[in-house]
Amino acid sequence: MTYPQWLSIATLAGMMALFLWGRFRYDVTAVIALLVALGLGIVEPEEAFRGFSDDIVIIVGSALVMSAAVQRSGMIERFIDFVSQRVRRVRSHLVVLTASVGFSSALIKNVGALAMLMPAAVQLAKKNDTSPSVFLMPMAFASLLGGLMTLVGTSPNIIVSRVREEMTGEPFRMFDYLPTGLGLLLVGLVFLRFAYPLLPRDRHASPRLSEALNISSYVTQATIASGSPAVGETVSEFTERHEQEVTITSVLRGDMRAALHPDMHLCEDDVLILSGEPEALERVVAGDQLALVGADKDANPNVRADDIGVIEAVVTTNSILIGRTAGRLLMRERLGINLVAISRAGEHLTSKPGQVVLRPGDVLVLQGPLDLMPQRLSQLGALPLAERALRLGSSRRGWLAIVILAAAMAATATGLVPVAVAFFAAAGLVVVTGALPVNEAYDAVEWPILIMLGALIPVSGALQTTGASDIIATNLSGMAAQLPAWGAVALILVAAMAVTPFLNNAATVLVMAPIAAVFASDLGYRPEAFLIATAVGAGCDFLTPIGHQCNTLVLGPGGYKFSDYARLGAPLSVLVVLIGTPLILWTWPV
Repeated sequence: MTYPQWLSIATLAGMMALFLWGRFRYDVTAVIALLVALGLGIVEPEEAFRGFSDDIVIIVGSALVMSAAVQRSGMIERFIDFVSQRVRRVRSHLVVLTASVGFSSALIKNVGALAMLMPAAVQLAKKNDTSPSVFLMPMAFASLLGGLMTLVGTSPNIIVSRVREEMTGEPFRMFDYLPTGLGLLLVGLVFLRFAYPLLPRDRHASPRLSEALNISSYVTQATIASGSPAVGETVSEFTERHEQEVTITSVLRGDMRAALHPDMHLCEDDVLILSGEPEALERVVAGDQLALVGADKDANPNVRADDIGVIEAVVTTNSILIGRTAGRLLMRERLGINLVAISRAGEHLTSKPGQVVLRPGDVLVLQGPLDLMPQRLSQLGALPLAERALRLGSSRRGWLAIVILAAAMAATATGLVPVAVAFFAAAGLVVVTGALPVNEAYDAVEWPILIMLGALIPVSGALQTTGASDIIATNLSGMAAQLPAWGAVALILVAAMAVTPFLNNAATVLVMAPIAAVFASDLGYRPEAFLIATAVGAGCDFLTPIGHQCNTLVLGPGGYKFSDYARLGAPLSVLVVLIGTPLILWTWPV
């Protein structure tokens, strides 16, 4: 080997050692690797930062923004609500949740699809009086499998597409992954349906701050707008339609409090005093087109809608709010914030939120300019609870994000425009049209992932330009010379699955994809099957909570232990290898 090749392999080994050590976050490790490569001269200064302008970075960042827009729309959550009303058993709910998150992961980033449906899983677990652990890990695994179906479902697919383009001049298109990914998802869904009893049912998440405060329900005030499905319904029909998740505690008609009874018909402009859990109130207000009283009243024209937010806060023992009402304090007029809802432990509130005499321990939902909130909370003597991202009173343009996403996918599937252009344009459109506030768009982008990709792309390129990847691939092909085609593909698949728990999945593909392509060439095979195997292996870490963000996301809420992942994940990993290898070869003959 030449001196630059030794340096490239040494840089790769050092980077993997840093990933295994875990002392630095993965993006910092990637930056260290880039600086070392620059210092050793295996990456030229003019090439060092080209990774940040690579299409991979643009596609991943844009896909994350689109995921946030679809997640904010609430469309998939409404579908889950619709289906869950018609199925009652735990196994049926498991099938609905895993299938929903799996197929959603084909359209948006898998971690976004999982985050979107986790609250629904927790709610269904409560209804079934079971632990959320029954649902959450199977959902995480289904999201990993679902992400394999399309180009934008997971980062490894985007990376191997570029490697194929470099080798053959043609990238993988949007749905080239579908036959393999769909087959693995369907097999995985059947497995999860019958194998979920392998998970322990005694796992419980650590109590959240909101639970420690015993927040059982809020009371909020909303007006029935024109066109609302609540118009003409009786009180009992309204509560039945919402599965009694919310309760109408009072109805104000004109300036009078109407006598409340189950057969009372609701009318346009009636003001409802609603009681329920925050997530349930959010669904009812958004789904029934109710207008929170005072939410937009006297709005400051100098404050943009994107800068308005909702924060939960608890009234402290020395707060000036104690013994007063929000109405008497003129919170909106004096402070520019609006009391949207209120919760009190152990008490069923029936009055308007603005007329409730506040006590220590009351939990308030306040709406106002986010930059003023810390100062206003300090003035009021209230502490923020930053655990829930409540959207009470925020608008949702559900259909718009879905339409824009569908247009972007259609444009790329037909080859009308490149993937990077289509998804960057889609991300810009959801912000411009208001489907996603600009602040939430920036929050949705996982900057450490983009930094890691931008830094590792030139490091990965150095392995190819110095010929180090050819050396590694040649040694591998020498060991695999006697293997049949399916054995060689399975070897790459298993190797990627073995490395991913210790590296980030994107880092695994950046390192392994060029090696897999040369490996295939040395054996006399076409590279497509080996690239797909690399992407599948890197996207299927079912053994640890640290190899993929989806697994990490459910670790706390599910109350899982490290060893719980292998109980369900080890047999699923074997299944992916046994089913995935022939599926890959059937779709991409060598």
